[in-house]
Amino acid sequence: MTSRLKKNRSESLSRAPIKAIESINLNKIYNNNKSRNKKINALKDFSLEIPRGSIFGILGPNGAGKSTFINILAGLTTKTSGVVKIWNIDIDKNHRQARTTIGVVPQELNIDPFFTPMETLELHAGLYGVKSKNRKTKKILELVGLLKEAHSYTRELSGGMKRRLLIAKAMVHSPPILVLDEPTAGVDVKLRHQLWKSIKDLNAKGTTILLTTHYIEEAERLCDTIAIVNHGKLICCDKTVNLISRLKNKKRILIKTKGKVNKLPKNILPFLLEKRSNGVLVFEFNGKEVNFERTVSMFKKAKIKILDFSTEESDLEDIFLKLTAS
Repeated sequence: MTSRLKKNRSESLSRAPIKAIESINLNKIYNNNKSRNKKINALKDFSLEIPRGSIFGILGPNGAGKSTFINILAGLTTKTSGVVKIWNIDIDKNHRQARTTIGVVPQELNIDPFFTPMETLELHAGLYGVKSKNRKTKKILELVGLLKEAHSYTRELSGGMKRRLLIAKAMVHSPPILVLDEPTAGVDVKLRHQLWKSIKDLNAKGTTILLTTHYIEEAERLCDTIAIVNHGKLICCDKTVNLISRLKNKKRILIKTKGKVNKLPKNILPFLLEKRSNGVLVFEFNGKEVNFERTVSMFKKAKIKILDFSTEESDLEDIFLKLTAS
């Protein structure tokens, strides 16, 4: 890392912008390989502000545009139009400096199995131009709980350890922002909770975390703010507590019916939230509207037999299902 780059980065960090990441009218259009005349809009006028010091979650189904956004931040994909700033640095005007302020943890376990964690971090730090005297390899390994395995071959590490090593790799140049792309995809529940703790610890020490995930519980447990993306568009962005408060007075009724239901009573159809594969129908009402006798009566009039009836609190998943239904 050149002295000029280090000076610019030091000045940038000292200014500590309120927005860790900002995108303004960001667009990404791909050519459709199947049709020359048709384009794919992966991101459409995508404007987003990620506060410094937060754990920010981006939720969305497959193909929503989450990975495209991250790849643009990482410099792996070129945007079609719009403005992107990382730590207040425009990626078009000073891409190299912007890149030093961000560390990206991919979904794939792209680690050399014949290197130790110590060797892996030392090599990666060298690629970023971090001088030996400025490296924090042991400190980073300790932070992610891998100091004892520092000299073990990576191929000997468990899946959870490899995930944490990926996080460590992204931290070798001390970026103020860490991007985690589906960090717990395909891992068991125990490991997921271990990774959650690591993420919280990093954030507590001042690192801004941008997290993409398919797990509603993960976003609800970790994130201060959540953005929901679908078809390349930002359709919702709010504090997690505000999203949950929308459902504070909502109740869900779960009804198991005998046989397939082809037609529901008109007075209850508007409240249908989803049809589950196990034959359960899920309805959502305001808390005051939940009435066992009235609901059963409506189904009896429609000659629909109820095998089971239960209620539960609504959660963030309901908002996600509603907003991404189209």
